[in-house]
Amino acid sequence: MSLKKMYLKTSAAIVFAALLLPSFSGCTSATKKADEKSVKTEKELFIGLQLWSVKDAMKADVAGTLKAVGDMGYKFVETAGYADGKIYNLDPLEFKKLCESNGLQFLGAHTGQEVPGEENWDETMAWWDTCIAAHKAAGAKWIVQPWMGGSAYESLDGLKAYCKYFEAVGQKCNAAGIRFGYHNHDKEFITEYEGKPLYDWMLELTTAENVMFQLDLYWIHEGGKNALDYFENYPGRFELWHIKDEKELGESGNMDFAASFAQREKSGAKYGIVEVERYNFEPLESCKKSLEYLKAQDFVDFYE
Repeated sequence: MSLKKMYLKTSAAIVFAALLLPSFSGCTSATKKADEKSVKTEKELFIGLQLWSVKDAMKADVAGTLKAVGDMGYKFVETAGYADGKIYNLDPLEFKKLCESNGLQFLGAHTGQEVPGEENWDETMAWWDTCIAAHKAAGAKWIVQPWMGGSAYESLDGLKAYCKYFEAVGQKCNAAGIRFGYHNHDKEFITEYEGKPLYDWMLELTTAENVMFQLDLYWIHEGGKNALDYFENYPGRFELWHIKDEKELGESGNMDFAASFAQREKSGAKYGIVEVERYNFEPLESCKKSLEYLKAQDFVDFYE
């Protein structure tokens, strides 16, 4: 073969390869994106349920209700049934085993006590010692108080007393390897002291070490505030989210969950918990529909 023919043949091969390269590159990029989407689809969302959502069912049939919750696809539960060292009238270890037998982890709880005065401080702290021990035995990772008494909403001094109290409880919880936190409703944003919402005071009067916050995305919205502003101003303080809507998740059309999830890392959120307090259906069905809603959203990224 002449040198000229060899040159032309080699040049043609190089040109042909160059034409194919973008196509192969495009395929590689598309394949990578498809693989990423496939991996995300295959991973199961790690979403919990606050059992207050099914409180009547829990009173009637603890075992049957936990089975139903596990069958829906929830991965863990947050309780609202502690009293006298027991959880829903069960020994803590018994409750833990019952959860696990239904594919659920028992990770957290809602409970608490009013702020004590000097006369009953020791008694209240003893109550917390028993409470913390029960939840530690069951493997819980957090205890959240979801309310404050009227004194917190009557004066800044009343609120300061609660914050000092929560700091003390948080120290006790930390010593046991459990996080302590507070769950809001709308009143914390509507009530103001010296022109500042009560909730802002709470964030500033407590330390991140001792008190984390479980932000209820619905109630902050109802309180007229934007969760994104709090993520920006107090990054990392919101270790838990209550994912909630007026009724079932997505039902109202008023909640911009995607915007909150876009800033989840900044917020500090490690776990997402569904709570349904009002219903279009039977409570268990409403909880099931709420989880189905989250599973259908690309922006939800809570994984174990």
